Amino acid sequence: MVRSVSQTEQYLDKCAHQYFLRRVEGITPRPAAWSLQGTAFHSAIEEYERGGRKADAGTVADLFSQGYSQAAIKALDKEPDLSKWLTAGPDGGSDIEARYVLGRQQAADYVNWSKEHGPSLWKAPDGRLGVELHVQAEIGGVQVQGYIDQLPEEPDESVRVRDLKTGSTKSKFQLETYTILVRKVLGLVTNKADWYMAKKGGLSRPIDMSKLSEDQVGEKYARMDEGVKRGDFPPNPGFGCRFCDVSHACNFKR
Repeated sequence: MVRSVSQTEQYLDKCAHQYFLRRVEGITPRPAAWSLQGTAFHSAIEEYERGGRKADAGTVADLFSQGYSQAAIKALDKEPDLSKWLTAGPDGGSDIEARYVLGRQQAADYVNWSKEHGPSLWKAPDGRLGVELHVQAEIGGVQVQGYIDQLPEEPDESVRVRDLKTGSTKSKFQLETYTILVRKVLGLVTNKADWYMAKKGGLSRPIDMSKLSEDQVGEKYARMDEGVKRGDFPPNPGFGCRFCDVSHACNFKR
């Protein structure tokens, strides 16, 4: 079984019973406009980067609009009852509209930021660009995979792991996992990692990864993998239930 950051954090840090409902029972999660926004933003920026940053801000904003609208229509077909959508706004419909506007602005802001700061992205000998790069390797005795948003090159010929965020939630564990995967799969030196925060249109402070070991990261994957294989899925009811996308099928929610 191949594990991921999202699986491991869901099981260990959020709620193991949520993991059970989503990934074992196969409960259909409730849609959320913030998820559609994040996916459409990533797709638009990936196309922009793969195109050599030739597109202007308006064009990339339109790419976001197309991806977001298509995803929203598809999600509404599956769940037309907006009262069942997860939302950070007053209601599902308002949240969908607000994130359309916000996402367009974030996509345009990224273009303006990139043209000013111009981070050089790593490119493999076979031509693969360090954008939305799939990597997989064994960590802690467990097969782990991830999709790295970006690998900017550093002046000292190392690379930096970068994750793009449209919201406020950040995962240091994700950056740590991707750092280990980059070292193991690509054989590259990586001593720093950071986030591009679309909310503010710039980078976070870099995180020092120079002393990060595989054992540190592998311990969490091993613990999660063992728990799942034991069939151990304890609930963790509390504030997080408000944002749980399978709470409608849970007997422990608060």
